[in-house]
Amino acid sequence: MSAFTVPQTAGGWATLGLAIIITLLGLPLVYMGAELAFLGGSWYYIIVGLAVTVAGILMAMGRVAGGMLYLAAVAFTWLWALWEVGFDGWGLLPRVFGPTLLAIGVLLSLPVLRRIQNARTLTVREIA
Repeated sequence: MSAFTVPQTAGGWATLGLAIIITLLGLPLVYMGAELAFLGGSWYYIIVGLAVTVAGILMAMGRVAGGMLYLAAVAFTWLWALWEVGFDGWGLLPRVFGPTLLAIGVLLSLPVLRRIQNARTLTVREIA
């Protein structure tokens, strides 16, 4: 049995699309974050890049843990942004707008991920 399943519904396809977008956004964060850390900069981008990439892969596999990991990365991003710029709206906007927008999509995809995960669990139990 494959770790990845073919979506059966429009919600499943939307969730897979979101997972692919999240994965593709996480990879450059890891690479460029490593360059920044090598130059003595913040490790935030490596940590969040890895979390976002893994979250996208887990979501593509139909795992609720992927959505929860992405939401945790966004919460960490908010904490980092507030620590870095405080409550300056113009300073916060570029740091949190995109991740928060995607987090809304992830929140909406959690029921789909739960259905996929539950269906996989039932299939595994039937095989055993």
